[in-house]
Amino acid sequence: MIGRQVILINKSLTLQELEQFMQENWDKEQYSNFQIGKPTAASVEEYILLPATERFLVIVYPRSAGGLFSKDNKIILSTADTPAGAKAALLEYFPARGPITKLWQTSQVMNAEKERKGPAEEVLQMYTAHMKDLLGRNGMLK
Repeated sequence: MIGRQVILINKSLTLQELEQFMQENWDKEQYSNFQIGKPTAASVEEYILLPATERFLVIVYPRSAGGLFSKDNKIILSTADTPAGAKAALLEYFPARGPITKLWQTSQVMNAEKERKGPAEEVLQMYTAHMKDLLGRNGMLK
């Protein structure tokens, strides 16, 4: 699926344990610094946040095995709106008045989708490869 990557791991991690692992192993010079937080004010939970593009960032979070939808321990990396990207997306839902405004809204949606499927997806793939490498070197891949 575009915009979401899943890495199966051999043990359960909390968000704080994943952050500690990344503090100890993540190459911040080559792959950017990170922080824990909510990508937007409307977000339900906190994630590890990594920069991607102006409109998108990459969120990283663990999920433990158990329950109906989670049969394996995993780390998920996914694209998400930045606060600026969320504001732009919200404006797309307001009714457009006039043909010029409708054209502008359409172009903004297309540009956001191109950014998500292009540069943001490339950054996501780069972060995923680095995370898999780190997990593999530490014997944590399933």
